[in-house]
Amino acid sequence: MRFGVVVFPGSNCDADCYHVIKDVLQEEVDYIWHKESQLGAYDAIILPGGFSYGDYLRTGAIARFSPIMPAVIDFANRGGLVIGICNGFQILLEAGLLPGAMLRNQSLKFICDTAYLKVKRNDTPFTNQLAAGQLMKVPIAHGEGNYYCDEATLEELRRNNQILFTYSNAAGEDSPDFNPNGSIANIAGIINKEGNVLGMMPHPERCSEEVLGGTDGVNIFVSMVKSFQEVIQRCKN
Repeated sequence: MRFGVVVFPGSNCDADCYHVIKDVLQEEVDYIWHKESQLGAYDAIILPGGFSYGDYLRTGAIARFSPIMPAVIDFANRGGLVIGICNGFQILLEAGLLPGAMLRNQSLKFICDTAYLKVKRNDTPFTNQLAAGQLMKVPIAHGEGNYYCDEATLEELRRNNQILFTYSNAAGEDSPDFNPNGSIANIAGIINKEGNVLGMMPHPERCSEEVLGGTDGVNIFVSMVKSFQEVIQRCKN
């Protein structure tokens, strides 16, 4: 499987994502500079975390207009796997590939911590190696991770089972008390209706090896590889 990691000015988690794909999963991966206007033959695209364009104007608002983004949008619309992590999630929202918007954290402070996530479903290309209801302990690092959408959009997300991860405590309880940033309905990650685009604020690439203190995040990437392998097998049959 071949991954592409898009690099914007200000990206700072691109090397982390590259390392997980190349050295942990031992899959093919390339960096893609934001000024490229076309994608090569990739099977999945990663929009990494960081501070694209210094977060000027609004997080992700300038990166959304980078020359590479029309190709990423086209790739997603054709069914390609896309994952946006932290700033990458913000860019996906600004690009219209996912609904909603990001606000400043409720505390108005930058948060660098770990959070418990509850897996809401495991029948997606990003969670097939996880269990529904499983808890994951994943690092977070953001100043604008307060996911917001209107009530109609929230109802649609629920109706279509597009909420993939929610913030919880170690016992799996969803409550505003365990919500680090104030995001509506404790949302930590959502997918599009088609299920091939994921945006999540926590950083799975930062917990994909034991040396980093845990491996809860690696199965998101393993799930993507497994999903791709299943598609290839179906095509062969």
